[in-house]
Amino acid sequence: MSGSVVLLHLAGAVALMLFATRMVKTGVERAYGDVLRHRLRATMRNPFLAVLAGTGLAIAFQSSTAVTLLVSSFAGSGIVSGAAGQLAVRGAEIGSALVVKLLTFDLTLLVPLCLVSGTVMFMATERRDWRQIGRILVGIGLLILSLEMIGQASEPLRESRLMPVIINYFSTDLITAFLLAGLVTWLFQSSIAAVLLMATLAGRGFITPELGIALVLGVNLGSSLIAPLLTRTAEPAVRVVPIGNLLMRGMGSVVMLILFMTFKPTVAFLGATAPDQIVNAHILFNVIILIAGIPLAGLVYKASERIVALGTPPESAESLATVELSALNEAALDMPSQALANATREVVRVCETVEIMLKRIIELYEKADPEKIRALAALDDRVDRKHAAIKLYLAKATARPMTEDEALRCQELIGACVKLEQVGDIIVRNMLVHVQKKFDRGLEFTDEGWRELTAFHASVLANARLAFNVLISRDATTARQLVQEKDRLRDFEKETSNSHFVRLRDGTAKSVETSSIHLDTIRDLKQINSLLASMVYPVLEEQGLLSGSRLKTG
Repeated sequence: MSGSVVLLHLAGAVALMLFATRMVKTGVERAYGDVLRHRLRATMRNPFLAVLAGTGLAIAFQSSTAVTLLVSSFAGSGIVSGAAGQLAVRGAEIGSALVVKLLTFDLTLLVPLCLVSGTVMFMATERRDWRQIGRILVGIGLLILSLEMIGQASEPLRESRLMPVIINYFSTDLITAFLLAGLVTWLFQSSIAAVLLMATLAGRGFITPELGIALVLGVNLGSSLIAPLLTRTAEPAVRVVPIGNLLMRGMGSVVMLILFMTFKPTVAFLGATAPDQIVNAHILFNVIILIAGIPLAGLVYKASERIVALGTPPESAESLATVELSALNEAALDMPSQALANATREVVRVCETVEIMLKRIIELYEKADPEKIRALAALDDRVDRKHAAIKLYLAKATARPMTEDEALRCQELIGACVKLEQVGDIIVRNMLVHVQKKFDRGLEFTDEGWRELTAFHASVLANARLAFNVLISRDATTARQLVQEKDRLRDFEKETSNSHFVRLRDGTAKSVETSSIHLDTIRDLKQINSLLASMVYPVLEEQGLLSGSRLKTG
């Protein structure tokens, strides 16, 4: 077999591993993301529990980077302290390393079991939670299968004359090997995938234990760079936790490499085989960083804040965030196609503002920050201004000759704009009132009630994004999916209301106290969802897919 064919097989196996890792992560996020986020928020105030929460989330998400980004968003919103966030990330690195250890065992029997059961669960039902569990099982099966494929694909390399030369070179140049491993990890966007690849190659005799230690340290350097790079354009408060992780884990890997090259300790105590030594070295490194990070969490957080502040330009007299541009060019009114395109751009901006409002309102239910409440109300004022400007612009455009299709598009944009303005009013005039009432009275939702609210909100937010996409793409399939989701959400509302009344009947104190807020919030979210779904009706009517108030069958 030629070298190019061997590398092609190896690349395919690695690609499958990366795809399977992402498949498991997205499945967990979609099925349990809201519950896990709520649990994380509730436990982050205790340093010990913060470490355990980070560990558990990393095992669930198959990614320490995902946990780092999640924790950094919480820290940026003021939900958790920066020091607690640092400890949660430390726990996430331990969880990520434990996932690697688990996947190095002989799990070949799980491949057919996971693939068969996962496929059946995914295809046999339309229930979202069961389909996501099926996705997770298929992902696990593919992940284990990919490890076997990597081993088989790399087998012909044993006979290669070039491979020993490459290994010998890197064994004598650990710094280059360290940097290369960091680059590979950054390209993979996954320390789990990188360590598994190295452990598999070590099992075939391609990587010596000493070289493996340098590569593992490089993996940790590369992994610590992913989150800071992904959040480089985020708000300063969001970037602090990823920078702190880079200071601890990234700098720690450099220090460990220097110590390893200086003292050249034996690695036999790490395990009997090269793969075990590599994986155990990865776990040991992150345990050391965790132990060192507990007393240094506060100091590292302060240093991270200073580093972020150095890279943040001072605000100008007129903040760019307050500058509003308008696409409503009066000169284009004589060209209906251009005028409609301009109006569409402006409506999309209203969609973005409404999405931000819808996303932020649920955070205020948990922590009613007065400044954020004022900011949300200001966004509604912006929606009102743009809504009025768009209606006036389109009214002027309709005074010019238009084709029938252009006139219909004009009406569609006006209708969408009206509904978006109504959504903004519901968020500010209804839901913000519930927020203020909840915190004025010091009320708290039950765990089950809060999970129901956040799950319902997540469904509405997902449907909002579908509606905004249809406004641009005018895709009938997506429009049909959105209306079907409206029916599913109606059933979800009935289940939620029934569960709430059961808790009331059982006399749960928190349910009694928050009953009106809970039910009113569900009602408001359902109304928002109905308004958003109605935005796509013109597309369905145009395709003949809407009959009265119901979708046509077929």
